[in-house]
Amino acid sequence: MANVVVVGSQWGDEGKGKIVDWLSERADIVVRFQGGHNAGHTLVIDGVSYKLSLLPSGVVRPGTMGVIGNGVVVDPHALVAEIGRLGEQGVAVSRDNLRIAENASLILSLHRELDAMREEAASAGTKIGTTKRGIGPAYEDKVGRRAIRVMDLSNPETLPAKIDRLLAHHNPLRRGLGVEEIKADDIYEELMSVADQVLPFMDQSWRLLDQARKAGKRILFEGAQGALLDVDHGTYPFVTSSHTSAGQAAAGSGIGPSALNYVLGITKAYTTRVGEGPFPTELFDEVGQFLGEKGHEFGVVTGRKRRCGWFDAVLVRQTVCTSGITGIALTKLDVLDGLEEIKICVGYMLDGERIDYLPASQGAQARVEPIYETMEGWSETTAGARTWKELPAQAVKYVRHVEELIGAPVALLSTSPEREDTILVQDPYED
Repeated sequence: MANVVVVGSQWGDEGKGKIVDWLSERADIVVRFQGGHNAGHTLVIDGVSYKLSLLPSGVVRPGTMGVIGNGVVVDPHALVAEIGRLGEQGVAVSRDNLRIAENASLILSLHRELDAMREEAASAGTKIGTTKRGIGPAYEDKVGRRAIRVMDLSNPETLPAKIDRLLAHHNPLRRGLGVEEIKADDIYEELMSVADQVLPFMDQSWRLLDQARKAGKRILFEGAQGALLDVDHGTYPFVTSSHTSAGQAAAGSGIGPSALNYVLGITKAYTTRVGEGPFPTELFDEVGQFLGEKGHEFGVVTGRKRRCGWFDAVLVRQTVCTSGITGIALTKLDVLDGLEEIKICVGYMLDGERIDYLPASQGAQARVEPIYETMEGWSETTAGARTWKELPAQAVKYVRHVEELIGAPVALLSTSPEREDTILVQDPYED
């Protein structure tokens, strides 16, 4: 019985929500292990859409426990608001189906303000394209050893000293930006106003997960964003502030890496990204517009329009390596229906030389030019197919060529947002 890690193999927005929901039906626990409420998943269950940004996908499925691990930065007010929205849809979130790591760091209003001020002040070409939700500044405080953590809410008498330590860093920054300094009392009141709503969920997540593993429970680790946004292995500096690769599932939840049995890389049949940064296969023509419109390429949380391009096998092959991906779940194949020809990036040209990887240098990333193979498209529909026999022969050929180019098999094939429209090739839960 395997524990499965789900990661995006591109820049996020690959359709992880549906796949995680599909897998969570047989999972006992679903764990978020990095990121914050800047990434979103849309789940469609029995025709009802649930939009999640911080809560693990398991909370909407009866009998499944959701865990927010220590690797996540938690905006407590956003958490309470999201719980309230689910409640309006008939999903009750309680300690029975949600736990939050006691050592998870908190996002405060000062983090959101700093994030927005930095992004708005950035000049053209230096903007990162953040969601301005305070994720980056919160991770900075965590690494700087001055973060306020969930457990601190249970000891209000210790908060003043911790808030002073935090403001000793932030108020000089605010003075430099020409904005008003923050009063310690305001931060204290901000934390206390939400403490009673957050503390009931607090737990030692590492112990909970260890006990579940020893009891033979199935644990599903749910990543946010995509591996190309990893702060080390992504398109730096146009990345997120956490590790989005599969190895973070262990560090960000407190479970040992030996408990991670299968890594499923969610992979879109073409490529998208939001925000700034390099995108070698980006399309600015009618094909790019076609992919965006047919694929409904807008962010779940922010509504931002996604940039669209052809499938980049070089990038996915690289993330197969850096995340140790066992198999992929290929999504949105149906968006390619009707195209006369389809291109796949199989390599890059960099300063007159052919290379088979994305360079780590920001300058080199901006200069690479894609090398394409062109395949014949298909006119029949793949939407809603649930067996290989229902797929057009040319679509099957495309999928098989993707497998060959990235060096990983297709374990699941998704043919629509509906969870039932999934072709299972290899069950990630089976060792």
